[in-house]
Amino acid sequence: MSDLDKKNIIVTGASGGIGNSIIKKLYESGANIIASGTRIEKLKELKSKFDKVKIVTFDISQTDKIEEFIENASSELGGNLDCIINNAGITKDNLSIRMTLDEWKKVIDINLTSTFLLSKFAIKKMLKNKSGKIINITSVVGHTGNFGQANYSASKAGIVAMSKSLALEYAKKNININCISPGFIKTAMTDKIDEKFKEIIISKIPSARLGEPDDIANAVHFLASNQSNYINGETLHVNGGMYMA
Repeated sequence: MSDLDKKNIIVTGASGGIGNSIIKKLYESGANIIASGTRIEKLKELKSKFDKVKIVTFDISQTDKIEEFIENASSELGGNLDCIINNAGITKDNLSIRMTLDEWKKVIDINLTSTFLLSKFAIKKMLKNKSGKIINITSVVGHTGNFGQANYSASKAGIVAMSKSLALEYAKKNININCISPGFIKTAMTDKIDEKFKEIIISKIPSARLGEPDDIANAVHFLASNQSNYINGETLHVNGGMYMA
């Protein structure tokens, strides 16, 4: 029996490719799951595959409703919250000199500010349980930077530093806060990349291939489980060797 059996877990950004793989892995481990996202049809597809998963349509940009979202999701799971995976995020790419303030703010607000608030209110629930796990999904570009992604790179780098600070604050309360930093993963987003540019990306990856969503799901499972209980404030890089910290 998995040590995630009957654990109460929230997953944001559940309707995407990586989110789907995370849900599948946790579901197979016996976890009680709230899957949230903005695309109701994709969430319904998820529900049809994993009938015991509870789906919630929620846009994390609604910062004034995040506390209510955490409270309601925890209640749906029976009152306790063991783990949250903050996977939701957006991109609005542009060259820096062309990037509008709105493009900058939307990415920072959703990727960083909303992740902070989701973590903050999840921690409040976990303090009552005297334990918990928070897993924040970042990106390799938060460590390397990326052409046309000053906003996205800044938001993901901010999540790493924020997670370290939260880990310091709540380690003694038996709450672990860690990050997973994916490299280039096969998703609908990477499918849209021009083949020539994709070849250039792959040429920079020692493993010589894009990652699979399951590679991220496996890392999530590890950090959510008791096997990672002495790991805190860390970033697990899943990128085929593209970036080595």
